[in-house]
Amino acid sequence: MVRGLDTTVKQIRRKVFKSVAILGLDPNEETLVKRIEELPYELVPEDNKTYRESIYRARAIIRERLRLAMGLSLRPEDKAVHLTQGLEASNVADKYYEPPLMQVIPSACESCEDNKYEVSNMCKGCLAHPCVEVCPKNAIEMINGKSYIHQDKCIKCGKCKAVCPYDAIAKKVRPCKEACGVNAIVNDKLGRAYIDNEKCVSCGMCMVNCPFGAISDKSQIFQLMRALGEGGEVIAEVAPAFVGQLGNNVSSKNFKAALMELGFKECYEVALGADIGAIAEAHHYVEKVTTGELPFLLTSCCPSWAMLAKKYFPDLSSQVSQELTPMVATARSIKKEHPQAKVVFIGPCAAKKLEAMRKSVRSDVDFVITFEELQAMLDAKGIEVTAKETEHSFHDATGVGRSYAVAGGVADSIKQCVDAYYPGTEVKIEKAQGLADCKKILALAKAGRLDGCLIEGMGCPGGCVAGAGTVIPIPKAMKNVEEIVKISSKKLPAKELKEIELN
Repeated sequence: MVRGLDTTVKQIRRKVFKSVAILGLDPNEETLVKRIEELPYELVPEDNKTYRESIYRARAIIRERLRLAMGLSLRPEDKAVHLTQGLEASNVADKYYEPPLMQVIPSACESCEDNKYEVSNMCKGCLAHPCVEVCPKNAIEMINGKSYIHQDKCIKCGKCKAVCPYDAIAKKVRPCKEACGVNAIVNDKLGRAYIDNEKCVSCGMCMVNCPFGAISDKSQIFQLMRALGEGGEVIAEVAPAFVGQLGNNVSSKNFKAALMELGFKECYEVALGADIGAIAEAHHYVEKVTTGELPFLLTSCCPSWAMLAKKYFPDLSSQVSQELTPMVATARSIKKEHPQAKVVFIGPCAAKKLEAMRKSVRSDVDFVITFEELQAMLDAKGIEVTAKETEHSFHDATGVGRSYAVAGGVADSIKQCVDAYYPGTEVKIEKAQGLADCKKILALAKAGRLDGCLIEGMGCPGGCVAGAGTVIPIPKAMKNVEEIVKISSKKLPAKELKEIELN
């Protein structure tokens, strides 16, 4: 699902989410099973020529997508399990996510070859044939005037590709594996992609980089539509990366009006929680790191980064900030005012779904949906986002809180607070984006080379605006956030915010 392009994968996901959201509007137990079983035939009709080489394979894949969209797990391949098995547990208004979150749909995986060099038809059979000369294992020879690589001899060093003047040698890669910064993508016994959940930190980069749409995550849209339909107090908290995700001309007033029409009773900015976090972490850095009590401080707002630190560098877990993440801080402040409300985090991040599942958070955040899922819910109710706007926008957060949406924004925001409220304090900042770089910077920290630093990690390259639940090009999303930061009426949160008790 390449962000910004209306690909077939994006269309399929949106149709499935919309169909499941429509089911949530009228979850009649007597007809629900029948309606779910009809959906694969509606979504992949007999005359379909767009999805896959066979409508039967396409329908098999759609069935698994429907299960994930209902919050259910994939069915096992080695025994008969009905499409709707487990539905009773999902036909509720408050189901939490259950790991594993990211799952490969086996029937959708194309078993992409990985790390293999092949000569393409671009080969000119040149007289110099440098590819033959440079190969250290004599794996390349000229056959019928063209270069040919013997795979049984090739050691995949890539020297042939580097010297080819026509770029005629291609390196085959598995896109999902290449996108995974923690090497959690492995092969199953049939050569298909499989996610090692002991390594996975649920960033979702494998999902957005698979061109076959073979990887998907679970959703709560069915349960959320039920909760909204029941008319209870459901309140949204919206991440600052929302700008432009539902359309170029969608203002915050349009966005809020659409949510209210969908059934939400009120909407808050998650940037409010980021304001609280920026002040608290600035205080934490000054009190603990500059005094030498802690060697360094790791930010905690990105769940994939925090999970990475705890899984791969357990010795550093005490250096991960204990301050509440913006999602949780905002949710707790909402529930102080509305103790009976269900709180819904709407944002760009897939990993937030697992953060909300943690025992310490479940009482604060009841639902997590992405911008992609939100659009499908609006489609289900036929809501045109630009048709209406509210009198007032979201509750007014500061530029600092809104900056959290882009890579580097968290550390920069905390530094601004330190500079403003603890003048004369030097702030040393290190930043990493993407899990591979995050692992490198954590290794440096463990080796004692980053002592005294405030270290920000973002699991997705680009930060939250590049999360797996976003739909617009990342550079455009970054620019959008920069603009709302600039027009924020308040640049810095008040120093007193650190005194707010949310526990």
